[in-house]
Amino acid sequence: MALPSKVYKVSIHLSDVDRGIYETLQATAAQHPSETEERLVARLLAYAIFHEPELTFTKGISATDEPDLWVKGGDDRVQLWVEVGLPEPDRIIKASRHSERVALLACGKALAIWDQQQLHKLEKLANLTVISLDQVLITSLATRLERSITWSITITEGMLYLTIGEETLEDTIKVKTGNR
Repeated sequence: MALPSKVYKVSIHLSDVDRGIYETLQATAAQHPSETEERLVARLLAYAIFHEPELTFTKGISATDEPDLWVKGGDDRVQLWVEVGLPEPDRIIKASRHSERVALLACGKALAIWDQQQLHKLEKLANLTVISLDQVLITSLATRLERSITWSITITEGMLYLTIGEETLEDTIKVKTGNR
């Protein structure tokens, strides 16, 4: 019998000063049994950083032909394709051909190696944005995961401030290519 997904109730109080977005995001996120806590945290951070009104979680890791998050238009075409992790460049290149915009939150323990070996293959894609956050932040958040997640996120001048309870963590949103 297959293991069930873990379901998380998520509330993110988002103040993205850089883009003029001030909303409370409510979502339900499922963690596939093969997905790490770090990857789930990265998906939640991408949900806030790239937030648009119609941005939704997809089937994720269990659907290889879908991104982690997307915005689809009324004609069912993908307007925004959002990935997290360290994907193969061919996947991002293909996505850039089939979507108006593509965003990647590049993260993982091998990020420095991926940057050296893969990032240059993506830099010419006009509709691509690649950002990264420090893995220490993602790992720290992963150790604090609870089934009911309440975060307050403020993004201003390229900095991300995330408050959980009484503690505030911060990191620079590093734009590697494109514009956030």
